[in-house]
Amino acid sequence: MLCYNVELKNRVVLVTGAAGFIGSNLVMELLRTVEGVCIVGLDNMNDYYDVSIKEYRLSEIERLAAEHPDCKWEFVRGDLADRALLDGLFEKHRFSVVVNLAAQAGVRYSITNPDVYIESNIIGFYNILEACRATMGTDHPVEHLVYASSSSVYGSNKKIPYSTEDKVDNPVSLYAATKKSNELMAHAYSKLYNIPSTGLRFFTVYGPAGRPDMAYFGFTNKLLKGQTIEIFNYGNCKRDFTYVDDIVEGVKRVMQHAPEKKTGEDGLPLPPYAVYNIGNNNPENLLDFVTILQEELIRAKVLPEDYDFEAHKRLVPMQPGDVPVTYADTSALERDFGFKPATSLREGLRRFAEWYHDFYQSK
Repeated sequence: MLCYNVELKNRVVLVTGAAGFIGSNLVMELLRTVEGVCIVGLDNMNDYYDVSIKEYRLSEIERLAAEHPDCKWEFVRGDLADRALLDGLFEKHRFSVVVNLAAQAGVRYSITNPDVYIESNIIGFYNILEACRATMGTDHPVEHLVYASSSSVYGSNKKIPYSTEDKVDNPVSLYAATKKSNELMAHAYSKLYNIPSTGLRFFTVYGPAGRPDMAYFGFTNKLLKGQTIEIFNYGNCKRDFTYVDDIVEGVKRVMQHAPEKKTGEDGLPLPPYAVYNIGNNNPENLLDFVTILQEELIRAKVLPEDYDFEAHKRLVPMQPGDVPVTYADTSALERDFGFKPATSLREGLRRFAEWYHDFYQSK
């Protein structure tokens, strides 16, 4: 196992996408568990999905921050593409660790709205790299850049489970291409400027207060309205569903170990660069997933006990940009950090169903 070489206690951490699903949960975990941490959260609060969920997440962070007066929390509403804003934040706060979770998400949306992906995921990430580079050689260099990649970089790879050793040169969506680009850009900056960076390929993250464009959330909304849900590839899809708390635990552990700076045989620095999968290592069939979801929605009283699911389900062909299977090889994460996501799909969907009931129906 790796020894931790980055201290979080009493340090300043930048979390981009802080009002997002993973970002907000990471901020809350750090506030709960890291003494004296100072977190600056950046988010542009765009309306890609219901902004009230982002506002709810921020209110939960504010509530938690008030319970931990030894820690500091500052929220900045702004965009990664705003280079002057980013440079000013880096100059003011002198971040020790940067966690870039801000991105335009969604595979299908990238087919019809490519511009926002280039602006956020390419230009925005470039601005992050440049801001980190400017700290190198100063008395307050960024010690570790951690950034979100995605299981979508594997495209339609036939070999499963997906390993970070696999070639990932055939993305099937623009979203996937931007995430692969992030990895290439981070590698180049690690090599050229000795910036320690770690990319994390997340696999189908779900949980309470998640993204409404994700299947489990969208299905719930539609079933509640009596609409029909469409199950792609006639139900023959498998997804490595990963509960958000497991993702956050993995991110927190990775933050504390930056790839070490080493010199190669040619006397030049080897890039301090790493990539890990964070997934459940247990792909679930979509039809099984829908069955568990409906059971938990009834249990949480989101839907009535006599709900006719069969009348609201339709099996349809595969969507452009989708892949039939996602399956994470998490052996490197286990080896280096002694951690493997382990929340069962039923447990995770139960927590989501209970949250959904409380958020939408108990008011």
